[in-house]
Amino acid sequence: MITNNVTRLLESRKIQFKAVEQPAEKMGALETAEFLGISPGLVYKTIVIRREKPGKPLLAVVPGDQRVNLKSLAAFIGEKKVSIPTEKEAEQMTGLQVGGISALALLNRGFETLLDSIAVDINEFYVSGGMRGLLIWMFVEDFVCITGAKFAPLISTKQK
Repeated sequence: MITNNVTRLLESRKIQFKAVEQPAEKMGALETAEFLGISPGLVYKTIVIRREKPGKPLLAVVPGDQRVNLKSLAAFIGEKKVSIPTEKEAEQMTGLQVGGISALALLNRGFETLLDSIAVDINEFYVSGGMRGLLIWMFVEDFVCITGAKFAPLISTKQK
């Protein structure tokens, strides 16, 4: 089993989790769900969000089969506009590789974490373990507790 700062942190806090290894190349949430044979709505991705105002970027955690609605997010945090940086910029902002960016790996680094409100309706999910090739299965409640994440309307709710 892969061990890193995230798994050690979860163990030290006695949080129930399961580390799930996958290929180390960068995989999107949809590919990850297919690899694991689970619903893409249970694999959450972490998107770095740049504020228009000066300040630390945000982390938006959303279902893998959804996109962040930047207008909803901006309205929620009381800003006119937010944007998604390039992959290279996101890596520079977080110090983590795209495909391994994780709110769990960025605790105490000043990032505010927002979790899409739809997660209120699920008990458990998979999130990045802080490195490519490592997913963490855990309870949503524990994720919120450890990251201080706030529930927010982050995705478009329009029917397809």
